[in-house]
Amino acid sequence: MDAIMNSSPIIPAVAVPEGAGVTVYRTIGSPALRDHDPFLLLDHISSNNPDDYSAGFPLHPHRGFVTFTYIIDGHMAHQDDMGNSGDLGPGSAQWMKAASGVIHSEMPQQENGLLRGFQLWINLPAANKMDHPEYQEYSAEAFPIVETPDYTLKVLIGRFADTHAPIRDNSTDVTYFDVHVQPGKHFQHRLPAGNNSLLYVFEGSGQFNAQIVLPHSLVILDTDDHSFDFIAGKKGTRFIVISGKPIHEPIARYGPFVMNTREEIDQAMRDFQTNTFVRDRAWIKRNR
Repeated sequence: MDAIMNSSPIIPAVAVPEGAGVTVYRTIGSPALRDHDPFLLLDHISSNNPDDYSAGFPLHPHRGFVTFTYIIDGHMAHQDDMGNSGDLGPGSAQWMKAASGVIHSEMPQQENGLLRGFQLWINLPAANKMDHPEYQEYSAEAFPIVETPDYTLKVLIGRFADTHAPIRDNSTDVTYFDVHVQPGKHFQHRLPAGNNSLLYVFEGSGQFNAQIVLPHSLVILDTDDHSFDFIAGKKGTRFIVISGKPIHEPIARYGPFVMNTREEIDQAMRDFQTNTFVRDRAWIKRNR
């Protein structure tokens, strides 16, 4: 595949406090990139310092979208006010369709050591924003891995060539890969036409279609034929590649509520304030 050599926007992550004082590196959801339809937020947590993460994310609500949490290193526990619990260790992931409403917590289960991972918010179409919530948890072993001499690729959502992840998103056809490219080697890929796509480097550095990309940087993949060529640097490179079909609907957003109108946001706030926010118990699926 011949790479297209036009430039793509590169957005450095900004460190922001979240939860009870957790430091995250944010790209989508920052002033530089408010959203990238259907993606609303991308946070990267990566620290050996417990002061950066030990406070965790105490109980908080979500409505109107899906959260996908991928833990690379460390241990995070999920609890919600419906009595559900989850346990995320290295390589595992959680797909939570908040939809009509979930109140939950995400708390580190370690006092020291490396905690590293990502949380992605995926918008829901208006027709699905008030669906029943769903909670799905996957162990590291649930995700298939594609290995070549040049790279190793973990398929987290959707499919890569003939390899399918256990998670499929019927609303926006999201794909999500964790790619580790060997030093000096290439990773070439073509993404679906019409999708909004991105790449985020979190280990090493390299060249994306001849542009230098450093760690904690997000690249908007807007090449004309939706293809790219990433060449890893001398120490190799690791990045996530995410792609999804845009919804093309109005976004009304206030903190953890993402709806289509201001009136729907006001209703979500009233529901939360009057303890009528959670309407349905989440269906739980664990994949080990």
